[in-house]
Amino acid sequence: MDQDVDFDVGARLSEVRKMHHLSQRQLAKRAGVTNGTISLIEQNRVSPSVGSLRKVLQGLPMSFADFFSLETAPRQDVFFAAEDMLDIGDGNISYRQVGRDLAGRALQILHERYAPGSDTGHAMLRHDSEEGGVVIRGRLEVTVGDQRRVLEAGDAYYFDSRLPHRFRNIGDEECELVSACAPPSF
Repeated sequence: MDQDVDFDVGARLSEVRKMHHLSQRQLAKRAGVTNGTISLIEQNRVSPSVGSLRKVLQGLPMSFADFFSLETAPRQDVFFAAEDMLDIGDGNISYRQVGRDLAGRALQILHERYAPGSDTGHAMLRHDSEEGGVVIRGRLEVTVGDQRRVLEAGDAYYFDSRLPHRFRNIGDEECELVSACAPPSF
């Protein structure tokens, strides 16, 4: 019963209302209560009786049990500062991943940098994804199956990652690109 003491009725009502794309006024009108009632509950300035909360929830519509047992998804980050990106590279190649935790995400976005002469290795890569990218600066040799092309700034690639592939910086300067892989591959 101790976990119920920490339950934030106001925050849950606000969250559920927003999930249903309703303003406080819209919910109040549907529930037959004042806008002030909704506002005070959401601010935790009043603790609604069981009957009052049941009446408010009828405006959603949502059962009393569902209100308290609803599993809400944690809020995912939307914006990422440069220092928040996760570097999963090896030194010669930097893969700076947008977002540290890709659980529940369908797309992996990388800001990649290849030092001159670096490559992903002699063994060709394969994984169950699709990937694409755009070269921002430098020159990158991309091999996909039996196709090979040198890409320069502004050039792009997009392929089925189950095909064997490899990346290699053949230029004298660092190569930089932004890529995406769906679903995430590493």
